[in-house]
Amino acid sequence: MTFDASTPVNPQGRLAGKSVFVTGAGSVGAGWGNGRAIAVRFAQEGALVFGVDRDADRLGETAALIAQVGGRFAAGACDVTSSASIHDSIAECVAQFGRLDVLVNNVGGSAKGGPVEMSEEVWDAQIDHNLKSVFLTCKHALPHMLAQGSGNVINISSTSGLRWTGAAQIAYAATKAGVIQFSRVLAVQYAQQGIRANTVVPGQLHTPMVEARLAGQRAGGDVEALLRERQARIPLPFMGDGRDTANAALYLACDESRFVTGTEIVVDGGMSVRCG
Repeated sequence: MTFDASTPVNPQGRLAGKSVFVTGAGSVGAGWGNGRAIAVRFAQEGALVFGVDRDADRLGETAALIAQVGGRFAAGACDVTSSASIHDSIAECVAQFGRLDVLVNNVGGSAKGGPVEMSEEVWDAQIDHNLKSVFLTCKHALPHMLAQGSGNVINISSTSGLRWTGAAQIAYAATKAGVIQFSRVLAVQYAQQGIRANTVVPGQLHTPMVEARLAGQRAGGDVEALLRERQARIPLPFMGDGRDTANAALYLACDESRFVTGTEIVVDGGMSVRCG
């Protein structure tokens, strides 16, 4: 079962009183993008959520969903490729909530092409958007976690970082593989300081990104054709969405996973272990 967006906040929930910083907390369209779903799900479990996005209108929609269930949400526009922008946003989160318990790095996006056809400018933008953003948020969040002696970093990668997933998107695949290894190194480096780091690896989910971007890139704008193509790769007879990513992230964020660090949860309906 996915979660019900109308479920009210549980004051004694699994994240009660924890301060959470979520990047990409808006959504590119109607429906459950990963960041929006994470923000809502965490708020339902009692978290104090600070969400950032480069689009203020998208944040407003997320804020409205959280307000409907009685959650606490603060938001700010942020460019996750800018060190100064991230520094200021994290400082504002700590100023409002008093601490920073969980960092969720959710921002990401793909661009088609291999090394011959992809421009150097697109390659550089993909590195900045998908990988440098994770580096920068950790650079500015970790000092707060170290000062308080605890913290939790959850990075959102993709099955494209594990294997070929149907389209040449070499920069996206390389950066998402980098996110996985980044989390592993972080986990070992900071384990003795009480900080955990893990990765959620979503597969080909039906998020608003399908309609907003992917169908145009890969199926000539035919959303239904793209969905059929993606579903054919998934052993389970349905396609997940951002709520499935959120539930995996919730497990990693709460104390139930206190002995889990430096690893990945793959959320793909079995796609990445299927032959062919």
